[in-house]
Amino acid sequence: MPPDETGGPAPLRDKLTIETPEQMPLEFAIAGIGSRFLALAVDTLIQFGVGIALLIALSVLGISAVALGLRGQGLWLLAAFGFIVFLLMFGYFAIFEIVWNGQTPGKRLVGVRAVNETGRPLTPAEAIGRNLLRIVDQLPAFYAVGIVVALLNEKNKRLGDFIAGSVVVRESSLKEIKPIWHTSQSAVDAAAARPRVSTVTISIEELALIDAFLHRRDDLTADVRSRMAAEILTQLQPKLAPDARARMSTESLLEALAYERRSSGSYS
Repeated sequence: MPPDETGGPAPLRDKLTIETPEQMPLEFAIAGIGSRFLALAVDTLIQFGVGIALLIALSVLGISAVALGLRGQGLWLLAAFGFIVFLLMFGYFAIFEIVWNGQTPGKRLVGVRAVNETGRPLTPAEAIGRNLLRIVDQLPAFYAVGIVVALLNEKNKRLGDFIAGSVVVRESSLKEIKPIWHTSQSAVDAAAARPRVSTVTISIEELALIDAFLHRRDDLTADVRSRMAAEILTQLQPKLAPDARARMSTESLLEALAYERRSSGSYS
């Protein structure tokens, strides 16, 4: 949890705690209004730049159509421009959040991500729903409604977040976080030198689940520890290399997956 201005721990409202089905709490740092506004500013600049480029292109096409006596084509171009503007204003956010797992270029640059309140990634319907409400959130100007609503709730949610059941959280640099479940540098080096054990990079939520288990496993009884490790690995089975389970024990495999995820430096 990041410190506040006094140097102490940040208040509890800056943290989202989620209980997983395995009864392991996962904590996410809630993105502040300043971070969200900065991400929005970056996205708005991108939208503005793309919009200007499209306007110039369509203007050239419209002038050419008029010059050639194709006035009907000019009307179609005007209608197309109106549709593109709507798509750019609202489809931009939804499309990126669907493709980039809750992030837009602005969110990725700032280091925040929209997720469901349960911690899972947004579904396409949720991404579309939360962004359609931007029509209301941005009223009367500069997202005034959205900012006021965010200030009045502890999770900094705008109206679109309430409709979709989403929340925007901060992402720390997972690559720089040093795992604490090994006691020696040689063990760390050995894990890093292992062949890849996954065919697809695991998600941030899956990494958090692995971390929660690895950090708590010494407090669990042997049977519960074994069962929970097996259940987590079963969830990740589709992403494992074919011979991964044959080469390594269950917990060693979970450790290797965590190291691979951090070393990838990818957050999509």
